[in-house]
Amino acid sequence: MGKKKLVIVESPAKAKTINRYLGNNFTVKASVGHVRDLPKSTFGVDLENNFEPKYVTLRDKKKVIDELKSAASRVDEVFLASDPDREGEAIAWHISEILQKENKGLAIKRVLFNEITKKAIVQALEHPGEIVQPKVDAQQARRIIDRIVGYKISPFLWEKISRNLSAGRVQSVALRLVCEREKEIDAFVTEEYWSVVTQFIKDEVPFQAKLFRIKEKKAQIKDGDTAHAVVDALKKGSFTVGTVEKKQKRKRPMPPFTTSKLQQDASRKLRFSAKKTMMVAQSLYEGVNLGEYGQTGLITYMRTDSTRLSQDAIDMAREYIGKTFGPDYLPEKPRVYATGGKTQDAHEAIRPTTSLNPESIKAHLTGDQYRLYKLVFDKFLASQMADALIDATAADIINGDYTLRATGSVVAFAGHLALYQAVEESAKKEEDILPPLHQGDKLTSEDIQALQHFTQPPPRYTEATLVKTLEEKGIGRPSTYASILSTIEDRKYVEKEDRKFTPTERGKIVNELLVNHFPELFEYSFTANLEAKLDRIEEGEENWKDTLGNFYEGFQRELEKAKESLKHVDKINIKSGVACPKCEAELVIKSGRNGEFLACIRYPECEFTSNFTKEEDGSITIVQRPAEEMTSIACDKCGKPMAIKMSRRGPFLACSGYPECKNPKSFRREEDGTIVVVEKKPAEPTDIACEKCGAPMVIRASRRGEFLACSAFPKCRNTKNMERDEQGKAVIKEKKATAKEPGEKAAAPKAKAAAKKAPAKKSAAKKK
Repeated sequence: MGKKKLVIVESPAKAKTINRYLGNNFTVKASVGHVRDLPKSTFGVDLENNFEPKYVTLRDKKKVIDELKSAASRVDEVFLASDPDREGEAIAWHISEILQKENKGLAIKRVLFNEITKKAIVQALEHPGEIVQPKVDAQQARRIIDRIVGYKISPFLWEKISRNLSAGRVQSVALRLVCEREKEIDAFVTEEYWSVVTQFIKDEVPFQAKLFRIKEKKAQIKDGDTAHAVVDALKKGSFTVGTVEKKQKRKRPMPPFTTSKLQQDASRKLRFSAKKTMMVAQSLYEGVNLGEYGQTGLITYMRTDSTRLSQDAIDMAREYIGKTFGPDYLPEKPRVYATGGKTQDAHEAIRPTTSLNPESIKAHLTGDQYRLYKLVFDKFLASQMADALIDATAADIINGDYTLRATGSVVAFAGHLALYQAVEESAKKEEDILPPLHQGDKLTSEDIQALQHFTQPPPRYTEATLVKTLEEKGIGRPSTYASILSTIEDRKYVEKEDRKFTPTERGKIVNELLVNHFPELFEYSFTANLEAKLDRIEEGEENWKDTLGNFYEGFQRELEKAKESLKHVDKINIKSGVACPKCEAELVIKSGRNGEFLACIRYPECEFTSNFTKEEDGSITIVQRPAEEMTSIACDKCGKPMAIKMSRRGPFLACSGYPECKNPKSFRREEDGTIVVVEKKPAEPTDIACEKCGAPMVIRASRRGEFLACSAFPKCRNTKNMERDEQGKAVIKEKKATAKEPGEKAAAPKAKAAAKKAPAKKSAAKKK
């Protein structure tokens, strides 16, 4: 027997599912996502060396990489089976680079699974391929462009608005959509209009007709006087049935799910966020333990813009439909859906991998998994079912100069609607079922009403409609929609009210600054064209370094213009609409490491600060600090009484003689209300010597856990992260970096300086 073969996937859940289908000759390991990336605390791109990226091993992946290297040293072949998209291809490339550095003769192959089933896995391993370099290059180009935008523009936001703000190439365009819709709503002028509705009964069947035409012109009534005059005229006249039209309409089913359509329907039907939809879909794709069926992948890959179905899938659907619904629900030929534009057509649409009915496996799924699987299962089957047949009737009813129209429809044959209805269809009120009406029939009205209406502004974006708009404008790709939406919400640029996006004051200011000073970069067409260029890189039609060069040339021009114009822009404050209780100047919203707070605009002359709450109407309310509670405990330093004060970590004891006497203490309150001082745990000695002064290190405790500190404190302030070995003995642990990337969640203080130095000097890596 030869050596084992190694299969490397992204997630442990996927590894567990695949391991079930492979024999003892295979070892399956997980990389747990990316193993290398651009550094978080430095720019990481050598602009003078043709945009050469400096990749570093992610700090939390050292152990994973060591395991992969060890496993690879014991096999003849390695199969890289990360996800079948750009990110997955880049992960495979990075792993390959690491493993080949250790063993240059190692045979490394790339395999793709669109679904995690035994048949798909065996076929992929029997026909492995190579890493597709253009796909990797497209991912690298996208990553470097996003790094350039984040590092070069974020400092403007820090300087002009507040720290902890950042700009993103695609997220900022999504924010622009939300802000511009809000402007449309604010500018909208409501107009009054009226409708006239008449109620009839014929053959004991009630129905209604609406005013449709006045003297052969479409009825448009702007005021109540005109509407009531029409009502009076109708009451004086008589009603006669004019033309009656009967048609049978065929309604075709919609295609199976793409990523964006899944997110839209999950939002509308299940009230899932895009992020939640993708998390649940990922778990269904990677595999669920189904008891007697074992670990099973239930749906195909969930990041796709293709509506294609494999022949096996079509055969499975047609067999299920025929057995479950009968031959009438099965069209003569399988349905094939056209896929427009450049799509990842190597993938299929999102569909179930088996014919397991959702009800039959419900006991093995979480509630969210069951609902999303049922959504995918039903949509897939409906896409291969027969047309629905709708009998529609429209009758014109004449009364002098006025024509009213009555409409009704009946589902003659449900077809695909028996299984899946779009939200728009299921939300509609059922139209009247009309009685038999014939031309010349005389009708008597039961009631005639004039109804007042007002035009409505365009609706705010929901997750579903924002994803739809991003897709229509070519902004982002299936794999990015969820992160785009969650990012602008996490950064407090938008808020959700009744599941609709509303820009915050912070979001409006950031958007205005970016659009005014970087008009080309955050233009919809520019972002969409850049996405198209990334697609062309992936297809091998463009060189990724050339694309980066062309982008940077235009970006640098716009950056220089922005630098010049922003010199004359004062710091922009986020207004709260609340007056300072100390000096009556305006309070503004600022950001700190613990979140947002209110501060006086006259700082440092006025140092007032406060936490705040936001009411339902958006107004800001100051959170009043509780009054200090005096205690009978005497300060052990100066003898003055101790008082209970509040900090961001909670209540604590402090000397009432502060700031002359600084003596904070922890405390607890007994059941009878008595205050008891909680003394600090004494430092635990160790046999580790301080590397700075040689004094022994001791174990101290903080709210984040134990750490090592020099016993010579405060003369020596050396500290170290620590962990305990199997015997409970303290050992030094490598300290992790805490700096965050400006383009992501938080901004490192050194990032601004690094960004300024990057164009003029070579990267730190080059120097070293």
